[in-house]
Amino acid sequence: MAKTKQFTIAVDNQPGAVAAIARTLANAKVNILSLLGTSQGSAGTVQLIVEDARRAKKALDSARVSYQETPAETSDLANKPGALADCLAKLAAKGVNLSSIHATAAKGGKKAVIVYTAEAAAKAATAASA
Repeated sequence: MAKTKQFTIAVDNQPGAVAAIARTLANAKVNILSLLGTSQGSAGTVQLIVEDARRAKKALDSARVSYQETPAETSDLANKPGALADCLAKLAAKGVNLSSIHATAAKGGKKAVIVYTAEAAAKAATAASA
């Protein structure tokens, strides 16, 4: 389990909205580790985990991009059936209420990565390592 920061950015649902955020961070030499984008109607949300949160904040602030910064946890899981279910069951057993979650794995890869935010980040950190 690794503690990190998740940036949540509201965007217009239009071509290039996510590309503009990615370019802003790339120009500041910020590596994006995880990205989840969703939309509903004319609006959308982008959730990012970056390698250097301080540098990302500086870049987003300079570009006048509004964001919400939330404590998050990342964890590597085995890339096999049931690994995610087991991890989530441990979190639920500890009473962790997830606010957001996304996970990914490369086909054929040995590990998957899960990123989540919770109402009680301290509970989440304790539960996932149990």
